[in-house]
Amino acid sequence: MKVNRRDFLKFTSLLPVIASQWPLFLESNRSSGGSKTSPNILVILFDALSARNASIYGYQRATTPNLERFASRAIVYHNYYSPGNFTTSSTASLLTGTYPWTHRAIQMLGSIAPGVVPNNLFRLFGGKGYTRLGYSHNLLATELLHQFSEDMEIFKFPRELSLDENQFSDRIFSKDYSVAFLGEKLMLPLETTPPASLFLALISGWVQTAKKRKIFEEYKDRYPEGVPDQYRHYYLLETAIDWVIDLTIKLPQPYLAYVHLLPPHEPYWPRKEFTNWFQDDWKPLRKPRSFFSQGYSQKSLNQSRNEYDDYIANVDAEFGRLYASMEKSGVLENTMIIFTSDHGELFERGIRGHLTDALYQPILQVPLLISMPGQRQREDVYVNTSGVDLLPTLLHVAGIAAPELCEGKVLPPFSRTNDANDRSIFSLEAKQNPKMAPLTNASVSLIKGDYKLIHYLGYDDDVPEYELFDLANDPEELSDRIKASKGVAQELQDILQAKLKEVNQRYL
Repeated sequence: MKVNRRDFLKFTSLLPVIASQWPLFLESNRSSGGSKTSPNILVILFDALSARNASIYGYQRATTPNLERFASRAIVYHNYYSPGNFTTSSTASLLTGTYPWTHRAIQMLGSIAPGVVPNNLFRLFGGKGYTRLGYSHNLLATELLHQFSEDMEIFKFPRELSLDENQFSDRIFSKDYSVAFLGEKLMLPLETTPPASLFLALISGWVQTAKKRKIFEEYKDRYPEGVPDQYRHYYLLETAIDWVIDLTIKLPQPYLAYVHLLPPHEPYWPRKEFTNWFQDDWKPLRKPRSFFSQGYSQKSLNQSRNEYDDYIANVDAEFGRLYASMEKSGVLENTMIIFTSDHGELFERGIRGHLTDALYQPILQVPLLISMPGQRQREDVYVNTSGVDLLPTLLHVAGIAAPELCEGKVLPPFSRTNDANDRSIFSLEAKQNPKMAPLTNASVSLIKGDYKLIHYLGYDDDVPEYELFDLANDPEELSDRIKASKGVAQELQDILQAKLKEVNQRYL
């Protein structure tokens, strides 16, 4: 049968409707004697990957050509925001569909409040025939996953994909991992945090220095800058990708797999062929120093950005290898694939990375691509969406009702009730705020339509109470409109203050 251009356009216009009716299609297929297998769901998250540094979103450097190829059969979300600016709070939101002020995993080594734990993705998929798997390179995310481990058929500790590691919490106190992990990190050095035991820290330091030297020597030809690590857990991204390729084929189906990989999180040490990958003269826009400046020079920030971009190219190549394998094996025909990140990175205003109180776009705006089983066309979604939306969307696809505690909405095009830009999207930074207390020391962001309001609570006088940006006309957040757009500012302040009053009420 010959299909003309008009018929083709009519068909493609129906794709959002087809996607939104996916759960109904599955139910109909079952009742009519069709396949009884629900789609596999693979969530693959690359830590600290900013949408602002991905060429699929218009970045000047070609950092993500393989992701762009994958996008030809995916839904691409252009304004998808992390609910937090570091791993613990943002990952907890993604896995529970709640904002940090609800799940309360707001500190670096934080855990999810007991009352929110049952709201986790894995438990909600229980009894639906899914093989549920959780793994993370990142120890902070592992602590969260461990809280849900009883709701999984397969839970893997980071050491299972590590070259070497020094953690003993998971080996000796696997049942009480969260408490043991906190105690271990208090006793031994944790990046810039002083250890509680100098003696144990010295012994640990000597042992780890010897291990590091041995690993770096063994892999120096492949990783000239050093082998990527977190808290002295050393990883090879290609090993993790090999494992993901294997599990997509061998894991009992249907499966729900959450895989949280560390790259391109710092240290920005890509494989040899990607080191100094971008040899160009491009320089990012220079921005004024923030009141949260860490003192980095623009030259130093540009160099860190170059290394970060190289690392993203390395990540993209490995994802491309995974994607090619899934194409070849036919996995894409019965698997829903979610590509995303927990937060981004910042290389401007004197700030490097994401361990900051700032809530600027490069930290909050992250990639989200969803490919449905057998999808053949690309669709772009530009409305504002949030990390809390992923859980209700996955439940919707599987035909599971979202619990009342969930604060997210089903993503478009799966639901047309979330296709307007007038909803409020929040992000929170509150590492210094007590866990179970009103929010009085925090940075809170509200994005509504084209505007973004940031509220700073409990800071010194040199930090303003509010900043307001017009993202449509000022996407780089160069001009604070708090005085020039008083009407918009007041409207957003009223919304934000009402929300803070609501979430603080339970702790008063």
